[in-house]
Amino acid sequence: MSGLRTDLYEIRMATSYLRRDMTAPATFSLFARKLPRDRGFLVAAGLADCLEFLQELYFDTDELAYLADVVGLDDDDLKALGELRFTGEVRAVPEGRVVFAGEPLLEVTAPIAQAQLVETALLNFVTFQTSVATKAARCRMAAPRADLIDFAARRTHGLEAARAVARASAIAGFAGTSYVAAAREFGLAASGTMAHSYVEAFPDERAAFTAFADDFPGIAVFLVDTYETLRGVRTAIEVAAGCSEELVGIRLDSGDLAELAIQSRHLLDESGFPAARIMASGGLDEHQLVDLSAAPIDVFGIGTRMGVSADAPSLDSAYKLVEYDQRPVMKLSPGKLTAPGAKQVHRGDPGEPDVLGLRDDVVPPEREPLLEVVMRDGAILGDLEPVAVARQRFERDLRWLPDEARRLTDPTPVGVTWSPKLQRLTDDLRHSLAARLGWEDISKP
Repeated sequence: MSGLRTDLYEIRMATSYLRRDMTAPATFSLFARKLPRDRGFLVAAGLADCLEFLQELYFDTDELAYLADVVGLDDDDLKALGELRFTGEVRAVPEGRVVFAGEPLLEVTAPIAQAQLVETALLNFVTFQTSVATKAARCRMAAPRADLIDFAARRTHGLEAARAVARASAIAGFAGTSYVAAAREFGLAASGTMAHSYVEAFPDERAAFTAFADDFPGIAVFLVDTYETLRGVRTAIEVAAGCSEELVGIRLDSGDLAELAIQSRHLLDESGFPAARIMASGGLDEHQLVDLSAAPIDVFGIGTRMGVSADAPSLDSAYKLVEYDQRPVMKLSPGKLTAPGAKQVHRGDPGEPDVLGLRDDVVPPEREPLLEVVMRDGAILGDLEPVAVARQRFERDLRWLPDEARRLTDPTPVGVTWSPKLQRLTDDLRHSLAARLGWEDISKP
């Protein structure tokens, strides 16, 4: 993939490293500094796109010509960038796992120019998709017995985002997507009914429903609220009965969804269609789903608010250098201090805090290391896993997550403590930096 898919300062820094033959390995850690409001956890996502980007990274001839003209790089710079490929290692938390603030979602170890250049893309993939997967997980928790369908494609910030949303929501347990390209690419169930425009294009609802049932026998779901909802339900029942079709379902998209679902369920059951499913959509998120939890709704279409993670559209994420040429480094900026050294996260039983430690810390036998090697020498290890595997991982971690961390408002996240070895390294490095810089108060750079 194009090396221009980055910020300019990444190219300038990488070029400077290359000019000075700074080729020693560097480790960068990608993490969220804090959880967004009302988030008790995050769901890791975006790793697959990161790995594909790294494996295919290059600058083509036209891109190098652009850098010569616009950025002013010389022939030696262009030659070095033209030969640049990612040759490093990636350790990451597998997609679908639950993580918390301060824990690395991935760590990159590679010659410093390579590891620096990829910052923008990795942050973009992981930040957005983790935000969306977390929002989708909250919807899943709010409606555990209903099927949830991704309806977000028309409102996401671009079709590339729509693709990512379909995949991230599937990881978090959504049953399908309306976005056909993503359904095909990721092996998801494609789901869709009809729009109000379809009904309006016919003389009346009966004609529209009849045409749809004729064209899609056995799978038709009728949108019943174009004019008057309960009248639409009755018309759907009459059309299905008249063509001897089993009524698959109806969709509600406006009004008092809970009350309309109750009345619709009564009409369907009374008319001999107890298996017909009721679908609801229209500006829903996890809080509306909780309000609708007692209503007889079988399927929810979740669109805009999930697809842009409306209440928390981003993360306070960072990609920071933690080690260069076997030398641990750290940032001391107020409020943005980083822990030095390559890391590992050790997870224990439900309710126990995670332990953030150094990569060479010994993992206690009762704890599980979260970060796994997923790329070595610039090559992905094995095949990219199907979405279903990440979903199973999410479902397992969701069961592990304590109730107080699952709350949709005012949650209490699982704690993250530091290993003694990491704490000692951090303290020693802070004192060393303070002495080198002549600070008397090491708590205030």
